[in-house]
Amino acid sequence: MQTITELAKRTRLLIMDVDGVLTDGRIFITAGGEEIKAFNTLDGHGMKMLQSTGVQLAIITGRAAPGVAHRARGLGIDHYYEGIHDKREAFADLLQKTGLAASECAYIGDDVIDLPVMSKVGLAVAVPGAPSFVQQHAHFVTGSSGGNGAVRELCELILQAQGNFDRLMASYLA
Repeated sequence: MQTITELAKRTRLLIMDVDGVLTDGRIFITAGGEEIKAFNTLDGHGMKMLQSTGVQLAIITGRAAPGVAHRARGLGIDHYYEGIHDKREAFADLLQKTGLAASECAYIGDDVIDLPVMSKVGLAVAVPGAPSFVQQHAHFVTGSSGGNGAVRELCELILQAQGNFDRLMASYLA
């Protein structure tokens, strides 16, 4: 059985769910019907660091929310899929567009809707708030919760596995 480090070392594409992963899962709705979600800046910087090493980023989310699309654009997310109810279709499209193998992908999710992709990628990750059934199908469960640094934790794990973490950290101290 391969270690988490060995699985993370192969990652060329990190695919993320949104609600419960990039956010804490709560959705605030204004009187006008606008959805408001809170994102963690540590997650955002982790994604930017990972991108700087050549790892691509993708979001596949079941909801269509303008705020999420805005955040994805702001972070320069390479591939963005919204309103997706069967994430397998978006995953197949990602593999076709990138030319990557499923084993070169990591996926972080929090619910059963994520399992069809989690079961196919090289590194399947769940957050601690995910139902136990989902956690059982993950290679790794983050220590940090969704919306509170789980994605940053995964980004750093991949950076460390690929030998890029120390170099990136040194650049902040130079």
